[in-house]
Amino acid sequence: MRVALAAAVAAALSGLVVPTASSTETDDRGTYRPRTVDVQLLALNDFHGALEPPTGSGGRVQVGPAVGTDPAPTVDAGGAEYLATQLAQLAAEQRKRRTITVAAGDLIGASPLLSAAFHDEPTIESLGLAGLDYASVGNHEFDEGAAELLRIQGGGCHPVDGCADGTPYAGADFQYLSANAFLTETGEPLLPPYAIHRAGGVRVGFIGMTLEGTADIVSQEGVAGLEFADEVATANWYAAELQRRGVEAIVVLLHEGGSQSGPDAWDVDGCSGLTGPIVDIVQGFTDAIDVVVSGHTHQAYRCDLDGTLLTSAGSNGRLVTDIDLTIDRRTGDVVTAVADNVVVTRDVAPDRRQSALIARYGEVLGPIADEVVGETAEALTRTQETLFPGALGESALGDVIADAQLAATDDEEGAVAALMNPGGVRADLDAGPVTYEEAFTVQPFANNLVTLDLTGAQLQCVLEQQLQVGRTLYPSATLTYAVDPAGTTAPAGTDPCAGTRVPDASVAIGGVPVDAAATYRITVNNFLAGGGDGFSTLTLGTNRTTGPIDLDALIAYLDANRPLAAPTDDRITVVG
Repeated sequence: MRVALAAAVAAALSGLVVPTASSTETDDRGTYRPRTVDVQLLALNDFHGALEPPTGSGGRVQVGPAVGTDPAPTVDAGGAEYLATQLAQLAAEQRKRRTITVAAGDLIGASPLLSAAFHDEPTIESLGLAGLDYASVGNHEFDEGAAELLRIQGGGCHPVDGCADGTPYAGADFQYLSANAFLTETGEPLLPPYAIHRAGGVRVGFIGMTLEGTADIVSQEGVAGLEFADEVATANWYAAELQRRGVEAIVVLLHEGGSQSGPDAWDVDGCSGLTGPIVDIVQGFTDAIDVVVSGHTHQAYRCDLDGTLLTSAGSNGRLVTDIDLTIDRRTGDVVTAVADNVVVTRDVAPDRRQSALIARYGEVLGPIADEVVGETAEALTRTQETLFPGALGESALGDVIADAQLAATDDEEGAVAALMNPGGVRADLDAGPVTYEEAFTVQPFANNLVTLDLTGAQLQCVLEQQLQVGRTLYPSATLTYAVDPAGTTAPAGTDPCAGTRVPDASVAIGGVPVDAAATYRITVNNFLAGGGDGFSTLTLGTNRTTGPIDLDALIAYLDANRPLAAPTDDRITVVG
């Protein structure tokens, strides 16, 4: 299949010719009718089971620039009850019922307790009620493996937990699309690669994909038996197939993205200094692709990349992208494509069906969600400090989690340090009492802690690999080191040990410089231990022992340190 995809790239680059004919035509009876059809797409991405209004920074949208020392203005946003209302109101503006609602992956996974406790069935039900038609898979759709994703699509009770809420699970009312996730044994796509939707007498094709690097950021159990193909070759292959079927209006739903930069990066309808994998991917797409709905980075943007409309709606259902297509009725070509990211404010009437769904699952969940498991003396956020341009450092909550993991494994497993991946910290903690639900929202993956042996030299390589893969791990208080902006980073795919960003002499455990030949017991979660996020050096760790669930470690630490203050030490410093 991959050979065929690669061979098809050149053939698929056929180009889109936009007609310039008049705006009306005459039918057989001499009646004038519009030459074009207006079709509305409503798009979202990275919903992550945010049924209830999200809290902290994940529940706000910046609506203006910061002025002087004043904080930037924000509005509270998100929540399924308000999302459904906003979708309905936006669709009502398209009076001729030509609205198609789509999503670009990560609708489930890394979800709050209300959804995760039921294997995200509530989220699938909620999005069906909200009118979702098509969605690409994202990396988090594979968190529980391919078989579970097929169950989520097709229905049936969970094979272990059964019908958790006491009622049968019917499956998704929308269709997941997965053009570049293939079953290794057969070479066939796991799910339909594309869909063709008829609206107003025209046809629109939707190709759904996740990022090619999904296998690097999902546990190996989740992607077992699957391969992920190149995004550009895959999209161009299926765009050509759609054209052979007479479809000229083509939309890609892709779970990969980018980020804005600069002083105007807050603008949800901006495209300020856009960087990230999505840029090269879209520029490699055939001109036949008209619109790309993206995601993964949790950033919002609206761009025109060489004539292709590119959008992203942030995360947690805080935004909806309203895309208006004008399509030539005769040729099927897209004449114009414009978009606007609409904030899902909470000043509208909540959708009654969503409210009833949330209440029903909340009742089944019971009082465990509200159990107070700890207390914080101040807000603990996952916001990372900037070490130097292009390199992020610690966060208060990330450091706390690393400390909690060390505390859970220092006695039993002999751990002397712990490392936590930033992508595993999913929410902030406000000051005051911490409930079980809030702690779960911070760490929803149920990863086991793994303590393993690394030599001092291997540990130094892990720290160098952070700069290579672009992800800084949160260290426990026992582990300190420095980063040198003037150093070099080994090129991707090469030996990370060749880098010189982290001076070997700066790495210390308990204040004692690390000995390259000595062995140290280091705790990470099972995702990192398997090489997740590109940390291949951690797979070299030996003498592995499995410890408690990461959430249990965090809860125990919160309970033992009431009220918990933010760490004040600098575990990562900058040379010079």
